[in-house]
Amino acid sequence: MSEEGRVPSPAALPAEATAAPEEKKGKELERDKLPPIVSAGASASAGLDRGSKGQVSTFSSCVSAVSQKKESAENRSSPAHLVFPNIKNVRDLPPTCLDVRQKQRISMDALSSEMKAPVLPEPVLPVQPKTMKDFQEDVEKVKSSGDWKAVHDFYLTTFDSFPELNAAFKKDASASFNTIEDSGINTKFVNAVYDTLLNTPQDIQKTVLKGIINSLLREWKGPRTKDDLRAYFILLQNPQFNNTSTYVIYAHLLRQIATLVEADHHFLVHWFKKLSQKRFKQLVERLLQFISLRLFPAKPEEFPPIAKCSWWIPSASKVLALLNTANDLVHPPLIPYIDFYNSTLDHIDLMEEYHTWQSFGNSHRFSFCQYPFVISIAAKKIIIQRDSEQQMISIARQSLVDKVSRRQRPDMNMLFLNMKVRRTHLVSDSLDELTRKRADLKKKLKVTFVGEAGLDMGGLTKEWFLLLIRQIFHPDYGMFTYHKDSYCHWFSSFKCDNYSEFRLVGILMGLAVYNSITLDIRFPPCCYKKLLSPPIVPSDQNTPVGICSVTTDDLCQIMPELAHGLSELLSYEGNVEEDFYSTFQVFQEEFGIIKSYNLKPGGDKIPVTNQNRKEYVQLYIDFLLNKSIYKQFAAFYYGFHSVCASNALMLLRPEEVEILVCGSPELDMHALQRSTQYDGYAKTDLTIRYFWDVVLGFPLDLQKKLLHFTTGSDRVPVGGMADLNFKISKNETSTNWLPIAHTCFNQLCLPPYKSKKDLKQKLIIGISNSEGFGLE
Repeated sequence: MSEEGRVPSPAALPAEATAAPEEKKGKELERDKLPPIVSAGASASAGLDRGSKGQVSTFSSCVSAVSQKKESAENRSSPAHLVFPNIKNVRDLPPTCLDVRQKQRISMDALSSEMKAPVLPEPVLPVQPKTMKDFQEDVEKVKSSGDWKAVHDFYLTTFDSFPELNAAFKKDASASFNTIEDSGINTKFVNAVYDTLLNTPQDIQKTVLKGIINSLLREWKGPRTKDDLRAYFILLQNPQFNNTSTYVIYAHLLRQIATLVEADHHFLVHWFKKLSQKRFKQLVERLLQFISLRLFPAKPEEFPPIAKCSWWIPSASKVLALLNTANDLVHPPLIPYIDFYNSTLDHIDLMEEYHTWQSFGNSHRFSFCQYPFVISIAAKKIIIQRDSEQQMISIARQSLVDKVSRRQRPDMNMLFLNMKVRRTHLVSDSLDELTRKRADLKKKLKVTFVGEAGLDMGGLTKEWFLLLIRQIFHPDYGMFTYHKDSYCHWFSSFKCDNYSEFRLVGILMGLAVYNSITLDIRFPPCCYKKLLSPPIVPSDQNTPVGICSVTTDDLCQIMPELAHGLSELLSYEGNVEEDFYSTFQVFQEEFGIIKSYNLKPGGDKIPVTNQNRKEYVQLYIDFLLNKSIYKQFAAFYYGFHSVCASNALMLLRPEEVEILVCGSPELDMHALQRSTQYDGYAKTDLTIRYFWDVVLGFPLDLQKKLLHFTTGSDRVPVGGMADLNFKISKNETSTNWLPIAHTCFNQLCLPPYKSKKDLKQKLIIGISNSEGFGLE
């Protein structure tokens, strides 16, 4: 096969490799040495590494130089010297990822003007070869003539260089398009060209890959122009990179994008967010597949040895981080955050990744914990559980050593957090016990109800959680207000002398995460955002905690009517001051007394106007969700973190904390059927077949009621339905009886109903009227 008809071999070396031995050796050592990943505060000259000390081949040693000049109508030719730039000639590289341990994260929108990329003069672009209409007409002609020459020439010309890419796809070759809001790219044309590419003959596809190799091999000096960024943006969308045979080229494209300066990333992020959902998701899935196949290749011989391409995964992770940032900038997001999860990572040594991150941060070695958005909630739960187990074991071991050193007899009870409470004084006893045993909070929890025989094998612990949560969140208790419009609880703003019971609720949530208990709590999402503000308790006790930026969207999740009213105020077209007659002052009822609070100094004398209404709304929301409940939430925050004080929390999104505490709302009743255990029944018994026919046919609200009836919560643990250990037991009673449930053991007791109709009727009555029946 001729050179023009095949992809350059990865093993081939460029002609420049024939340099003098000593000079060649020195240059290669300098060029191939991989600098480490840097933290945000470290030198910006660090590169991408996964911790390997071995040499890493450059692009020139992975793909052969394309030495022959390409023939075209314009007599274009490839550069005479196609050598990957020596590392010393490449400008300083940016941090590959902000350390998630930093208290503040730099917003892509908040870059100062000094950080923005300098606007360089754009080179004169070649004449645009074809319009989209011309291209589509050429493709149509192929169907009748079978002659691909015109299409081949288009691809040959377009992908020959970065200027040619811009000439083909830029909306207006004479315009600079130096703004973040408009990439200046004809997206429809790009999509049409790529959609057609995969259906073209192999020689055309190879021509495109050769052109990309040419472009990436050219030596770049100084900052990139916006045309260069446009070229990267276009090339990244190439569907050919789904094929593992193109991964060497794809890896070098990712590396060049990953090592752009932060200001260039700023532009790319905003361009990414303008992509369609379909194209955006394709980019994410392609990168996740690239990482998965590099970790676990189906054919290892397809790729260079891992020691020589240790930068592949860090580069891909960095580009994924740009896409994740773009996704977070869009409301609603282009794709759900769970679409960034890479389930392949569930099968690697996660604790090694975690300890690497703990030890090195971003300064020396790569860890997936630097990019927590790719780690699934199931994997994060494993990290948190193992981290907590290690802390539990460490504390229990220390207690044992202390006993032995004092020549005292060891007691197995010292290895547990033992709670002894009376049912009649549940809240006060629990508070006293947890306060007295503060040093034992990270030990395994065991609960005993005074005056009752029984060994806690998990059922008593769950019952304690259920009873305590139900009592604390009861409206008569006054700690939390239930909002019927949003079906959630929020902190009462009533002032009191002691906020210890709010601390108790925080401890309960922390213990639930530590002991893998799913709680039936309904807090709005912003509660979990506040709980991670900051994710690590500050050493300075005067530092505010639980304070986060809040918007009308956050308020809408709690008080939708009030949020709607404030939105109406913002969009009101009349005279706000005259028509609303409001000031920067709010009123709240506390124990029957109306109290007023100024939103700013002298707020009672400052009218709300068309000019300052945005400030008024923001201060009002901040008062309701932050300032008016600060002491209550601070106690709650410190309670939670007294149990869950772990760096692993920094890996979590607020939504993921909610799932760890309350479980997932996504039900899969088929999975529940597969994992259900039976006592007195077999899964082939007629009653059981009737049961599943009825349950699988239930609407979602009845399925949730069934789950709540049998487990105490209508949500699913992080591990899925299998983690419920759901059991159906035969209840040898009259078939006139309703089903009963032991929520502490996730057990449903089902009489042997003789017909599906009778079972369905009794089951619906039971699960729809169980509230207030008490716990079994």
